[in-house]
Amino acid sequence: MFKFLLFIIFFEQVYMGYCKYAEIDENGYILYCPCMGRFGNQADNFLGALGFSIALNRTLVVPPWVEYRTGETKSVQVPFDTYFNVSQLESCHRVIVMEEFMKKIAPTVWPESKRISFCYSVRGSTGSCNAKDGNPFGPFWDTFDVEFVGSEFYGPLHYDVHHSDMVYQWSRKYPSSYWPVLAFTGAPASFPVQMENKKLQKCVGWNDKIADQAKSFVKNHLPRGAYVGIHLRNGVDWVRACEFISSSPNLFAAPQCLGYRNERGKATSAMCLPPFELIIRQLKRIIRANNDVKSIFVASDSNHLIPELSKALKRMEITVHKQEEPASPHLDLAILGRSNYFIGNCISSFSAFVAREREVRGYPTIFWGFPPERTVSYVSHEEL
Repeated sequence: MFKFLLFIIFFEQVYMGYCKYAEIDENGYILYCPCMGRFGNQADNFLGALGFSIALNRTLVVPPWVEYRTGETKSVQVPFDTYFNVSQLESCHRVIVMEEFMKKIAPTVWPESKRISFCYSVRGSTGSCNAKDGNPFGPFWDTFDVEFVGSEFYGPLHYDVHHSDMVYQWSRKYPSSYWPVLAFTGAPASFPVQMENKKLQKCVGWNDKIADQAKSFVKNHLPRGAYVGIHLRNGVDWVRACEFISSSPNLFAAPQCLGYRNERGKATSAMCLPPFELIIRQLKRIIRANNDVKSIFVASDSNHLIPELSKALKRMEITVHKQEEPASPHLDLAILGRSNYFIGNCISSFSAFVAREREVRGYPTIFWGFPPERTVSYVSHEEL
């Protein structure tokens, strides 16, 4: 009996050791700080990082979202699955959320003595990647108690793995057998999202909580019938950014409308900051072309224009709605994504997230001031 018990204990130890080893991806991992901008920019970068991980055949360590909250001096790290479904992401590629990676995998493949930060070239005057300098860089890595012991400059390699032998070059210079973890100072991705990576939006789906909240809002706060979702960027910082639109033909997410080589024209102030008259004209066109429209849902970073829109659309018997404060931008996105008709901002990465989600689901998107009004056509889809 005693020998049998010893055998069982030995078997369990061997088995658990095997399981622990089996968790390790011998192809390696990719980590990065999502340290560029707010959600829209981070979402663009995430698709790029996912595409990069797929091309290099490494597991993507999914970082938390970096958020900035009023009254907080440092960024706040919010786990990916607070908003999105990890299972849907896993259907596209091997992934592990950062919280789990640091707890279960890092002690084995990325011990403290081997934590090297990757950057294209020297940052600052320290001769290193300076990976934790500033906010959100420092707070992000501090969330996981990461201290880097060295830097690796990967230039002239880059992230475009679709139009060259870059995958081979990365694999040759950084084999997973010697570099099991590539930990980037910033996202290994371009902004805006590269055209070839847009299709990966299908991998990013809302979790049940957010999806249910969006359905509940539509059911309980909007009148029965179709609704138009609109996104208005009109905060002070956006107004200032739009002043440079004439000299920045590919500003922010403009390629979603204009193409990546401006093959569909140049950005205009109306696309960036549409005047109220244009907003009303485009809304009225949709309402007149689709008798099922009963309401408007507005998402905005500043002024939702609820009184103004309500007055302008009163004769058409259209009601105008928004979330009550404090509003969740992620719930705004989910509601816009479900809308029967959506008008977004060509220049905004927030609008771009909605447009990509709708494209994946087969829903149409139109934009303020683009294309020229005389050529705009509106296509409806079946009510959700």
